[in-house]
Amino acid sequence: MTDTAAAAPPTRSARKRQTILAASQALFLSNGYQGTSVDQIAASAGVSKQTVYKHFGDKQELLFAIVSDALDTTVGVIRERIAALAHTTDLETDLTALADGYLRAVLQEPVVQLRRLVIGEANRLPALAKLYYDHAPGRTLAAFADCFRQLHDRGLLHVPEPAVAAEHFAFLIVGRAIDQALFYGGPDVLAGLDPARYVGAGVEVFLAGYRARPAAG
Repeated sequence: MTDTAAAAPPTRSARKRQTILAASQALFLSNGYQGTSVDQIAASAGVSKQTVYKHFGDKQELLFAIVSDALDTTVGVIRERIAALAHTTDLETDLTALADGYLRAVLQEPVVQLRRLVIGEANRLPALAKLYYDHAPGRTLAAFADCFRQLHDRGLLHVPEPAVAAEHFAFLIVGRAIDQALFYGGPDVLAGLDPARYVGAGVEVFLAGYRARPAAG
């Protein structure tokens, strides 16, 4: 594939799809799923109602697409950074930088709003809740587990149960903050923290429990 082909602009249909997704996400996050109609989405996107249905079979399919696209973008970046950590030559520094990025990512207001939206619809749309969990916490924890397994193999960490270590790390860094954000909003929670101190303390506790120790002589 040539560079020109790789950089080809999106088609008219693709642009319309993204416009509908953006308009839908803004309305869903502002008014809620039940409080948003397809008529409102079409008007906000500047397309006909039939165009919305052409790209997305119904409002529920549209919501699933929004959640999937948003999570693929946000979680994809975090997973890339987690994968890079497996090759670190300065574990504490790089783990701290990753933890800081992880905390800031989950406290972005659009991420918090999306989480609220999914939780609010969990009883009516359990498949949406499963999609969210599998794509966000599930994939992130799996990435941490794989990274910690590699660091264990390199002798930098001692993690006989990588999945458990992944859970410990995630909850040390974002557990309390992400719960608070559901009630207060991500920016307010982040503003109330000293991120460097908060993240540093979490990493210190994690390494106290999981850093590999020299074998006794």
